[in-house]
Amino acid sequence: MSTTNFSFSNSQIATLVHSGEDYFYRLEKIILESKSEIHIQTYILDFDKTGKRIIEALKKAAAKNVKIHILLDGFGSFSFPEKEIENLNKIGIDIRLFSSFFSTNSLYIGRRLHHKLVVADSKIALIGGINIADKYRGTGKSTPWLDYAVEVNDSKIAESLQELCRDIFFKNRIIRRKKIESTYENEAINCISVLQNDWLKRKNQVFKSYINKISSAQNEIIIASSYFLPGKRLINALIKASQKGVKIKLILSGISDVPMARRASCHLYTKLLRYNIELYEWKKSVLHGKIAVIDSNWTTIGSFNLNNLSSFASIEMNVAINSEEFAKDFLIHLNDIIAQCDKITPETLHLTYNLTSKLNNWFSYWISRTVEIMVTYIPYKRFRKIY
Repeated sequence: MSTTNFSFSNSQIATLVHSGEDYFYRLEKIILESKSEIHIQTYILDFDKTGKRIIEALKKAAAKNVKIHILLDGFGSFSFPEKEIENLNKIGIDIRLFSSFFSTNSLYIGRRLHHKLVVADSKIALIGGINIADKYRGTGKSTPWLDYAVEVNDSKIAESLQELCRDIFFKNRIIRRKKIESTYENEAINCISVLQNDWLKRKNQVFKSYINKISSAQNEIIIASSYFLPGKRLINALIKASQKGVKIKLILSGISDVPMARRASCHLYTKLLRYNIELYEWKKSVLHGKIAVIDSNWTTIGSFNLNNLSSFASIEMNVAINSEEFAKDFLIHLNDIIAQCDKITPETLHLTYNLTSKLNNWFSYWISRTVEIMVTYIPYKRFRKIY
């Protein structure tokens, strides 16, 4: 797939990165070319062919005395071998789990390390929704999951991100006051910002950016969302935007690794169609991307799902880019994706879902909402811990 570059003053700063070899080639290159320090913080690192490929690159970097710190979510990377963690620590690769799933003092399971972040030498970063596993790279027998990231080549942003990674990894308790630097040529036109969401730390920049940009949209909103189960504020913002004439296109999962989440999303279809919101299902692979392009000038890409788990529980990170150039090129790709999707209409909805499937969707919706409440709002001992 083609890449989209966005630059200030003829210096490439932001590049759109696709799942598949595009992402993992860049990740491996960043690791192998690093001189001093690497931070990787991700939800999933599988010990499969892709995971082992990245681990081998990290071993080569460690052999050159590069400091390496890896933080994996204790639930998402639950299957990562404990023996391998021990082996990596022995050779100088500092790796640990964030909030192990089974622990007497970490029962607050809703708060996961969900951002996908790589920073090297305070110079370059990868931020997006792509985990480190075969399913995101693809194999000879399978298409990679559809997802995106942004490669950021800016020392100001990368230095702030590296400081944030250190704070999280080493459990620095003053992290709440830290803010990631932004880079801009003209604040109103060309700007790259890193947005964080961590409700427990009173950070809701990603959530607020979605609400604000949807509410102020004038022409068009295109969103791709893998686990689409937004709360009332986001749903109402979309409806109000549609009512004032904004054209809204939602790219949603036709195939999902969490079938109940997809059925819960389907429960919302009738309501969304009633307000002339266009729905498209991607069925060529699993949709894992979390992106939006609004009014052909504002783009956000990252780990933030449009659901309450991302809004009020998990640690999330997105890149927001104000640039007509970046948005224009990304829209060419997104419109190509839409052309390959199945469009959902009231007629196709009627033909696809009988009474039994509608009841199944309704049941899945309320089960999902109940689970969200259980893992998001109920206070456990986890509230008293930082990381």
